[in-house]
Amino acid sequence: MRIFRYLSRKGKKRAFQREKLRQKLRERYSDFLELLSSNVELADIISDISETLRTGKIVGMNYVRSRATLAVSHALRMIRALNRMSGNRYASLYEVFDSLKNSIEKEISLAPPSLPRTIVFPLSHVDLTMGDWVGGKSAHLGEIASRAKLPVPEGFAVSVKAFHIFFEKNDLKAEISKLKQLTDFNDTAATQNLSEQIQALILRSPVPDEVKDALLAAFDGLARRKKAEDFSVAVRSSAVGEDTERSFAGQYVSLLNVSREKLVDAYKIVVASLYTPRALAYRFYSGIPDEDVTMGVLCLEMIDSVAAGVIYTADPTSPSSNQIIISAVWGLGPYAVEGRVQPDRYVVDRSRPLKIAEIRVSEKPVQLVRNPSGGLRETAVSPEKITAPCLREDQIITLAEYGLRLESHFGCPQDAEWALDPEGRLLILQSRPLQYVEREKDGRDEVVEVKGLEPIISGGETACPGAGAGRVFIIRDEEDLDKFPEGGILVARHSSPQFVVLMNKASAIVCEYGSTTGHMASVAREFGIPTLLGVPGAMERLKEGMEVTVDATGRRIFAGTIRELLRNRDRRKATVPGTPVHNILARVAQYIVPLNLTSPRDPSFSPHNCRTIHDIMRYVHEKSYEEMFTIGDALSDEIRFALRVKASLPIDLYIIDLGGGLAKEDLFLEKDSVEIEEIVNPPLRALLSGMTDEKVRQKEPRPVDLRGFLSVMTEQMLSPPKLGAERFGDRSYAMISDKYLNFNSRVGYHYSLLDAYCGKTVHKNYVSFSFMGGAADDLRRHRRAECIGIILKELGFSVEVKGDRVTGRIVKYEAPYLLECLRQIGLMLEYTRQMDMLMSTDKSAEFFARRFLEQNYRLDDLC
Repeated sequence: MRIFRYLSRKGKKRAFQREKLRQKLRERYSDFLELLSSNVELADIISDISETLRTGKIVGMNYVRSRATLAVSHALRMIRALNRMSGNRYASLYEVFDSLKNSIEKEISLAPPSLPRTIVFPLSHVDLTMGDWVGGKSAHLGEIASRAKLPVPEGFAVSVKAFHIFFEKNDLKAEISKLKQLTDFNDTAATQNLSEQIQALILRSPVPDEVKDALLAAFDGLARRKKAEDFSVAVRSSAVGEDTERSFAGQYVSLLNVSREKLVDAYKIVVASLYTPRALAYRFYSGIPDEDVTMGVLCLEMIDSVAAGVIYTADPTSPSSNQIIISAVWGLGPYAVEGRVQPDRYVVDRSRPLKIAEIRVSEKPVQLVRNPSGGLRETAVSPEKITAPCLREDQIITLAEYGLRLESHFGCPQDAEWALDPEGRLLILQSRPLQYVEREKDGRDEVVEVKGLEPIISGGETACPGAGAGRVFIIRDEEDLDKFPEGGILVARHSSPQFVVLMNKASAIVCEYGSTTGHMASVAREFGIPTLLGVPGAMERLKEGMEVTVDATGRRIFAGTIRELLRNRDRRKATVPGTPVHNILARVAQYIVPLNLTSPRDPSFSPHNCRTIHDIMRYVHEKSYEEMFTIGDALSDEIRFALRVKASLPIDLYIIDLGGGLAKEDLFLEKDSVEIEEIVNPPLRALLSGMTDEKVRQKEPRPVDLRGFLSVMTEQMLSPPKLGAERFGDRSYAMISDKYLNFNSRVGYHYSLLDAYCGKTVHKNYVSFSFMGGAADDLRRHRRAECIGIILKELGFSVEVKGDRVTGRIVKYEAPYLLECLRQIGLMLEYTRQMDMLMSTDKSAEFFARRFLEQNYRLDDLC
């Protein structure tokens, strides 16, 4: 009886231990898979960030925040999984992680803006230092009045405090953020839809009383000072950042001839113009975070201008030409910058005394004037003025002097708007840094001779030099914007700031009407789009779908693609620094992308030397395998844990069955080894079928290149000893379930890792493989890695070779094909074993790869 009780107790103990082991295996396997999943995701994120920075791909702040947040999230997930696997042996990683997380959050978080106490400032109290409070346009104009001492209209600046009160009281920021999250700004229709939703949201929100009262009080004060009947104002956008390094030319709305009754609604319309399609697209393609943009508003006394236009204190297409360019139209200024009318062009030499170098008078049949009932209206220009110059010569010189004073005051070439009032006063309405294209030192901006070909169109004005080829697409109305093809040539009657939504697609722009001093021309220069303006008959002569090459530098258009004109067709941005979003991404990337921990054998391979998220990922990934392969040591010696594979293999392979990988459950409780036939895990069976294939097994000793052999001996004598503990001994391990395989082999100086899942769901299926090491010198090891890379590419893997390391991955294939890939990898592992000694020339990698792919596995014929 005692013996039965003893056996019963022992059986229960073994059953308890069996269940304990099963539970521990499940938990550790679950943690390990979670860790590996985050490792793959994090590797993709790091690669994506690196590629974005390398190529200059256009991204918004949503991209930066999402990639940074995901990188931090996956790193934490890996740390937690490793600590669960190890009994919290790596808790010091949390401190390193927290430091990196705080540094990343500091870069992507926006500090609360410093708000002024005042909602409205008289323009006479504003200067350039107040740009963050009143926006760029107000700050510049106030500076011009108070410091540069040039004539400007009277007015007042509505500060960004009004904007923040308006948004906070209506909870607009949160609502807009929700709407923007899923929008693809490369999709013109999606951007249009987003714009309509946001603007409607803003326009139906009430302006808080404190803002409304401040606006009306400022209007009333200005009206009293001017003592004018039917007093009205121009309500102009003045966004923070506007009129600085990035022009925002024509991207926001300004309303002219606004009465007191319509002032509050006009304020909302201008604020809502932050989210016009062209403004959204401009910020996205310029890399300007939406969160960085707030809207101030500038209200100026309405000037019934006789004429108006623009001053460029340098030629934007040739800044060294020593010329000032002035444009002018009759009536109010919008027609001078929107392309509706071809303006007069006056060129002044900058040398003292100032002299007029050119007067080019255009036909100006219509003008924009103030409507007595509010707003604006277009009227016909009297016949005698249609072809008459808008300015006298003395007025041209006066405007040139104003331009030079502005340039001197602000320290860079200026793009200024002016108006001539009924009393004959010339007033400055706005000034900002001129967007210009630097001349290339390599001569790419010079006119290229095209022999044997005549242009189909010649003439026009160069708004941005360069050349572009593509198929003609004619824009006739707003609906055509959604249909514009990638790489097309944009052809239109009038230039328009709306075209900014297409500047990521257009190869070149051609317009029949428009000025090099207009808003669209400024934006084209910012984005480096070859642009020709003032090209008569372009809409009729350039047919839809016609393939053409636009040479904006030479002011000509050719049929077909002219390669010699496109030899340097890379787009050049205007001379502004890196975009804010890319600058932020670069700062964030320094905490995520670099890899400093490279070798697990190096004494510096430790948590306190992790300086980036990539370092944490590398360290945790390496240690996770140690934890998986030492799990047996933590359990009772009475329970055999890993089963040795009984087969003629070049490795000492042990299997850890996580459930479903062997023909019989709990085989380790019965014996210490397993036959290949008892393995039912398809990926491992496929791998082993290749490794044991008689066609690839070498019955004779492998041939040895003498130099390769000496290379191995030299490496072993000069390299530090490689301790067995650092390689997990000479054992190789395979963790298996019903569909999953994780194979880790460290033999001698070779290390191969394979991770695979082969099931019925295609999108879950994958094989990841990496191989590194060898006993020969660096060059021979690299050649073998290249050989393996060639083979993997032929199988359909995406491959990367760095030094002696090759990594490959294939995803989303049917299981039968991936199983064949695994069989081929098994063949390859046996074929390339000790092959580094044979890699004697640069052609060796290709030579041995081709033999393998031709199923010629023999090496004895090379002796």
